[in-house]
Amino acid sequence: MTPTGWLLALVGLCAVPLAAGAVWAPLADVGLLAAALLAAAAAWDAFRSPTPAAVAVEREAAEVFSVGAPNPVTLHLTNRGPAAIRVEVEDSPPTPSAVEGLPATVDLPPGRTGAVVYHVTPHLRGPRAFGRTFLRSRTNWGLWERHARVREDHTVRVYPNVRAVRGAELLARQNRRTEGVRASRQRGRGREFDRLREYVRGDEVRQIDWKATARTGDLVSREYTVERNQSLLLLLDSGRSMCNAEGGVTHFDRALNAAVLLAHVALGQGDTAALLAAGAETRRWVPPVRGAAGVRTLVRQTYDLAPRYEASDYGAMVREVRTWHRRRSLVVLLTHATDDVQLAEIARHVRPLRSPHLVLVALLENSPLAERAAAVPAEGAAGDRDAFRIAAAAELRARQRRRAAALAADGVLVVEATPENLSAAVVSRYLEVKAKHLL
Repeated sequence: MTPTGWLLALVGLCAVPLAAGAVWAPLADVGLLAAALLAAAAAWDAFRSPTPAAVAVEREAAEVFSVGAPNPVTLHLTNRGPAAIRVEVEDSPPTPSAVEGLPATVDLPPGRTGAVVYHVTPHLRGPRAFGRTFLRSRTNWGLWERHARVREDHTVRVYPNVRAVRGAELLARQNRRTEGVRASRQRGRGREFDRLREYVRGDEVRQIDWKATARTGDLVSREYTVERNQSLLLLLDSGRSMCNAEGGVTHFDRALNAAVLLAHVALGQGDTAALLAAGAETRRWVPPVRGAAGVRTLVRQTYDLAPRYEASDYGAMVREVRTWHRRRSLVVLLTHATDDVQLAEIARHVRPLRSPHLVLVALLENSPLAERAAAVPAEGAAGDRDAFRIAAAAELRARQRRRAAALAADGVLVVEATPENLSAAVVSRYLEVKAKHLL
């Protein structure tokens, strides 16, 4: 229990006549009387006012949180005391995280239960624990603040953004297109003929059935069933460059979210998915999985991974692939190249994977660098310095793009996307690979 500012102000007022009593003695008596009355009032206020210790707290939250996404938490507060109370609530969610909705104030009649709902956006994956819940209330006359701490052990597992997987599943059921992800109907340019349909823009010339076109007078295209039971191998860079963060979420988490979403789509297409996470050394190997349970297996086995401040050994990563995964696969490397030197090293090591695999390098763009390169310099002396910085950023981006173009010219698929759009970009490219029968 601590005094409020109101009580301290009253104590200060009582001290004035006590100090003035040194000049005129009767004022000291007035000060003593005022102090005695204030002490009695403060004691009465503390004794008769309800206490937050009488409030029971129960926390309700999911067992699994999604990193980088708001997750709801509900605090159920029950007043077990004989009088109504107004309490201010503060909780201790897992750290590091962003919190919305706290602190909150709740009015609780005697014997009644209220609820506080707030949202937690975790910034790191892995097992995370809540701390104590703090309650604070003022006494009836506002002279004291009372505090209570409620300890409730509560641990959650922070997974990659599984909400994106749920969203993709919903989109598949509704057969719609959104968020830049192109829906697939299991048809493309495979080996087995499926049906004839009206030509749509984007169909290749070789898909046109000229005999049916001549009969109907309108362009008609052939559709083939997309092959199933193909293989997807996800290579997740967990080295130094993936420690960079934008918007409170690391590049590694963005890449892991994209990997989980891509695996979900691939498994839904009837393919298998495996994952290798590596930096300076192999961190985690998840053997090929299939079916609806495959995504859950991937998430459970990768949710506690984190990048390390060490240089990635792309050569060792490629050797692991060539040793343990010889079946022709779509190999997707999710990484972030800080400069063209690192991108050149990536290119040197992934080129040998082109036989027997189809290689896709998904690069997270450096958003601050792109913004700097697109900026307009200010005027004056400061503008001269800005111009040099902008020119340097533009040159660095141009060199990176030349390296990426050279990699694409060598037969490696390349996707460059901002961290926010990485998931949609890799899924769209995967569906394009399936539709065009590139694998």
